[in-house]
Amino acid sequence: MANIKVAIADDHQIFRKGVILSLRHYANIQFVLEASNGEELLKGISTTDTDVVLLDLRMPVKDGIETTKALAKDYPYIGVIILTMYEDERFVTHLMENGANGYLLKSADPAEIKRAIIEVKSKGYYLNNYVNRILLQKSHYRVKFTPSLHTEIVLNDKEKQVIKLLCMELTAQEIAKEMGISPRTVEAIKDRLMDRFGVKNSVGLVFFAMKNALID
Repeated sequence: MANIKVAIADDHQIFRKGVILSLRHYANIQFVLEASNGEELLKGISTTDTDVVLLDLRMPVKDGIETTKALAKDYPYIGVIILTMYEDERFVTHLMENGANGYLLKSADPAEIKRAIIEVKSKGYYLNNYVNRILLQKSHYRVKFTPSLHTEIVLNDKEKQVIKLLCMELTAQEIAKEMGISPRTVEAIKDRLMDRFGVKNSVGLVFFAMKNALID
């Protein structure tokens, strides 16, 4: 696997250095940028080749929520993994619906951080047990869907299958192989669905599918 270029933004230098040090043994992960706040990160991103960002929420100048939205708008090809102490599920859903590709607590071990970085780079999102539990809870308690000619979401067979396989955590290449189509076609279907549903990335598509009962 080619090196994954990672940036980290956290206002606690000791924590930043600790994360970098804990991942030093993984040869395919290369830290290319450190920042103490969101504004500093965004300035660095503009001149640095970055694949994935590890982002704290509570930071001075520009916090992680503002920074996530800015990254999703200006650098949608960069994966964003929230790395925070906040366990409130409202943070999880808000951040992931507004551009984050994964959400980790700071208690996560280095192996999980590494796994999240790799999956965000390869699949476009990382959903651990913590996030999956919140997804399932929101899906269970969602408002029941009432059929209407104005609100019914109609998908063709390929769109349904792409969404189903995305929710099974398959990559675009794996979905293409499963469906017998090209990865470019898979990406085109994903892009069309994201534009249609007003979401910013694959994880937003998964959230939307769960909340609107688009998968069984």
